[in-house]
Amino acid sequence: MMAAGFLNVLKPPGMSSHDVVGQVRKIFHTKRVGHAGTLDPGAAGVLPIALGNAARLVEYMSSTDKSYRLELLLGFSTDTGDDSGKIIERMEAFTLPKREELLASLQGFLGVIQQRPPVYSAIKLQGKRAYQLARENQTVEMPLRQVTIHALRLVAFHASRIVLDMDCSKGTYVRSFCRDFGESIKILATMGFLLRTRVGNFHLHDAFSLEELARSGEAALLPAEKAVEHLPRFDMPEHRITAFVNGLSTGNIDFDAKESILRVYGRNRFLGMGRYEAAKRELYPLKVFREMSD
Repeated sequence: MMAAGFLNVLKPPGMSSHDVVGQVRKIFHTKRVGHAGTLDPGAAGVLPIALGNAARLVEYMSSTDKSYRLELLLGFSTDTGDDSGKIIERMEAFTLPKREELLASLQGFLGVIQQRPPVYSAIKLQGKRAYQLARENQTVEMPLRQVTIHALRLVAFHASRIVLDMDCSKGTYVRSFCRDFGESIKILATMGFLLRTRVGNFHLHDAFSLEELARSGEAALLPAEKAVEHLPRFDMPEHRITAFVNGLSTGNIDFDAKESILRVYGRNRFLGMGRYEAAKRELYPLKVFREMSD
């Protein structure tokens, strides 16, 4: 049977997420590989990779929160919003605020905020990616989007550099945050290094480099349900397991939720994903993993 599960991969800087998928395909000799949460080529850190049947669960990771360690470089801005871009503006002199002022400014970014994504992004506008329009020298007006920043921690700061830790929702652009935070302290700011330290339940301290994966092989595989541990769990009664794995809905179910996507277990084994409708007290199968119910 083909290997199935998730890998917690440490993406190195200088590789695209697609390049990492290509390397994993070679290591595990399979084409059925997918990733959750694209990282820019210049960034490093956690990149969850799905193998085999586990790729069917990638869509449920889209809502997971993420954590980063990031560097703000002060005194200049670039067209891309990071230090790989062309410098478009520079400040000759500026004074970095004191620690207390920095902390106060950070407080203003906590919670639900409106953020304008960078022009150099993969967001589609007029049928094209925004970065394609930017490269064609077209004027691009990026729409505001709502994101949530759960926590910001000041790690270090120097005359021209600030290092922060961030916990945030999906869809948060760190490059945009760096630009906007710079505006809040009246200093041009550009993103330097970016390290993703967490995607949902996948953490940096558990991640494998590509070299380590090549040595470890399937020993590095995590169970498929690792990707959906953030979702509510439902334990299917013994006499209803067969119906669920055969794709049949299950009625007269009591669950403490109006409507929810659930990870479903039977005999303490992961069976798949279901959708619960409280009004009907009905559980509908969404994804069934038959091989895990045997």
